[in-house]
Amino acid sequence: MSAKNGFICTCCGEHHAEVPLNFSSPAPAYWLPEMGGDAKSVLTADQCVIQGESFFVQGLIEIPVIGTDDVFSWGVWVSLSRPNFDRASELWETAGRESEPPYFGWLSTELFLYSPSTINLKTRLHTRPVGTRPFIELEPTDHPLAVEQRTGITRERVQQIAEAVLHPKS
Repeated sequence: MSAKNGFICTCCGEHHAEVPLNFSSPAPAYWLPEMGGDAKSVLTADQCVIQGESFFVQGLIEIPVIGTDDVFSWGVWVSLSRPNFDRASELWETAGRESEPPYFGWLSTELFLYSPSTINLKTRLHTRPVGTRPFIELEPTDHPLAVEQRTGITRERVQQIAEAVLHPKS
């Protein structure tokens, strides 16, 4: 499969020129728009602090696409303890940060396509070279998302995900 193959969408009947291989959440599930005015809360593309008490980093859950060289990824948020968040922040622009041991965290993004909820799945956040989003490793459970990360997904599943995200049901 190539992302450039495109597909005929079963939701809208249109031809989409590319199969999206990444979807990202703009903020952790706990972020509310009014928090933008709170001096103790901050949201950037990579990190989030809520009321000076909850700490999050955005990373990627990567899922191999079976029979291809492609990787589908979910851009998600993981909560970290304050010490781990402080350490990750301290090394954010430091070459070699990828040699850090992984940080334990809780998945803090609701991916509506999965049941049960993806909120609070156990994770390990692996830093990568500067400029590359961290890799999120899910605890190897029987949760459907964790199973997909371990075993991969088909091109058809990628299309199902794309259709559901591009055309959410009201």
